[in-house]
Amino acid sequence: MHFGLGTKYWLLVIGLLMTSAQAEDEKLPVEAPQAFITNHSGKFNGQKIAYRATAGETYLRDLTGEPKASIFSFAYTQDKAETAKRPVTFVWNGGPGSASVWLHMSGLGPFFAEVPSDASHPGLPPYLPKNSGNSVMDVTDLVFIDPVGTGYSRAVGEYEGKAFWGLKEDAQSMAEFIRTWMTENNRWGSPIFILGESYGTTRAAYVANILQKTMKISINGLVFVSQALDYQGSSPYIPDNIISYVTYVPTMAAAALYHGKVTPVPQDKQAFLEQARQFASNELLPGLFAGNRLKPEQKRHLVERLAYFTGLSPQYIERADLRISARRFAKELLRDESKTVGLLDARYLGDERDDLDDSTKRDAASDTISAAFNSALQVYLRNSLEVDWDRQYLSPADPDLRRYWRYRTSKDGSAWEPTYVTTAGQLSEALRINPQLDVLVASGYYDLVTPFFDAEYTLNRHAINAEQIWYTYYEGGHMMYVNSAAKVELFNDVRRFIEAHIPTNK
Repeated sequence: MHFGLGTKYWLLVIGLLMTSAQAEDEKLPVEAPQAFITNHSGKFNGQKIAYRATAGETYLRDLTGEPKASIFSFAYTQDKAETAKRPVTFVWNGGPGSASVWLHMSGLGPFFAEVPSDASHPGLPPYLPKNSGNSVMDVTDLVFIDPVGTGYSRAVGEYEGKAFWGLKEDAQSMAEFIRTWMTENNRWGSPIFILGESYGTTRAAYVANILQKTMKISINGLVFVSQALDYQGSSPYIPDNIISYVTYVPTMAAAALYHGKVTPVPQDKQAFLEQARQFASNELLPGLFAGNRLKPEQKRHLVERLAYFTGLSPQYIERADLRISARRFAKELLRDESKTVGLLDARYLGDERDDLDDSTKRDAASDTISAAFNSALQVYLRNSLEVDWDRQYLSPADPDLRRYWRYRTSKDGSAWEPTYVTTAGQLSEALRINPQLDVLVASGYYDLVTPFFDAEYTLNRHAINAEQIWYTYYEGGHMMYVNSAAKVELFNDVRRFIEAHIPTNK
């Protein structure tokens, strides 16, 4: 039988359609959510608590009811009759692209990864989880969440990870998770708190806005650990970003003081850091703004003062034209000792191969503690939570996540001028929607990634009510809880914050 070209074309189309339909029929359905449930007891802040640990998936669904994402979380809920009214705190880390491993193993929950408080190396493995008597589980249930592409969380069905990898997309999925988890676990009667770290604070501000503005879910309190809401104040990598040369000065001063590079040595650390704040705002900022209009004697004064606060030589500051970036500071402070200081925590020391490089290429803090946290988590998952699963726990995240992450805030095809990432506006609106909502802002003195002065700079503007912001400071860096004394202070502050925002008459 002979077929013409047109007939052959339509037979091919029909064949492809039949194959596609057959493949659709043969497509495996999405499996039921996985859950690993164990029962435990522990003593937290002196109070004995019996609790259930649920390590499992929560499916986010589209408007047709089909699953679109599996969000894996670790929920610790107290075993008692009043659980439905007990506070619940949703916790996540940042990145973007970080699983909840850091806060999960910080001791906020029932166990923690132990590393030396003095910023020294934890030594050779094994790194085993330890019981956390400082956990805040005496005042709140905890849900540690891994966003899509991190931990065990994945896109499912017809959806791809890219659908959730973006500023807006990520915040929307986390808000949907909270609403879904509250429904599936009968927790709509509970006080609700959100605790985020680093980019997790960027996310938390956006999620708080979505929950309250769109989903009509009020929040009792927000906790920002190492806030990162407006990236202009924490982006020291762009040469003409004047703001970052100002916001980092007090943190550099704290690091220089810690490493004995401030001469003469101030008698009062807090007074010294306040002087650094005032210098940065009232002298350095106008000088940088003046640019080539700055008179020689004014510049000499600024060079000398900046040298005093940062511990760097006047010659170096002169060559840098008063513009000291975080990575250059980390490389230069202890250059005469062939050492670098950490970015996440400037107390940590690194030894890089190239002592002539202008800036540090690695982070001494991350290099020191990352393996201990990851290893302790893996031991804990298998042996305490009894997670026996062949799915890989992604920490670091899916390698495509950062490549496809979308910060654009306008639709494709529309006009959009790139700007610094910020969700400070979303927070400001959320605080107006709920004037009873307060924010605890926890900062480490030695954090060269999200400096504490940037937290003040960001949250003292954007038309935010100062009475709704609680500032606290700790002897540590980005993850201040690696210092055991700072951890106790942080968790006690979180505990007091939660207790202060639980209604007693309802």
